[in-house]
Amino acid sequence: MKVFLRLSVVSLEVGKLFNKKSSVFVFVLLALFLGGLSSSNTGDDSWYQGLLKSQLNPPGYVFGIVWPILYLFMGISAYRSFDLISKLFLIQLFFNTIWSWLFFAYHLPVIALLDIWLLIFLNVKILLMLYKKDSLSTILYIPYVLWLLFASYLNLFIVLNN
Repeated sequence: MKVFLRLSVVSLEVGKLFNKKSSVFVFVLLALFLGGLSSSNTGDDSWYQGLLKSQLNPPGYVFGIVWPILYLFMGISAYRSFDLISKLFLIQLFFNTIWSWLFFAYHLPVIALLDIWLLIFLNVKILLMLYKKDSLSTILYIPYVLWLLFASYLNLFIVLNN
């Protein structure tokens, strides 16, 4: 009985976290950390190094600069528009996180490509929602959607050429 009560309390606390505006930054940082775990060793990954990549593929360090900036911008957008986009934002954040695992850890570029196309769809929907309500959040969110489009191209190139 005590275990059930403890689990119930934990479940309630987690449920409250999903509904708190301030939790956006916790989830964004968690997604950044978890996604980064799967791609932190690409320089040593013989599978990734052996792939034929687009000439537009940036050096690895660029991703380490760009992604934290994008996560910061999308976190600010989600915080500012929490009541409007919170559920859809958390769903897209989940798919954002698993893309790195699908691609880098499990070497499933086709599944990762489907994941990123879903991400693009979800984030265009979020962008349209933001556009109707908050211009600053929209402006901050645009680079993320553009980067997803670019990442989709890079992923598609790998699928078609390997």
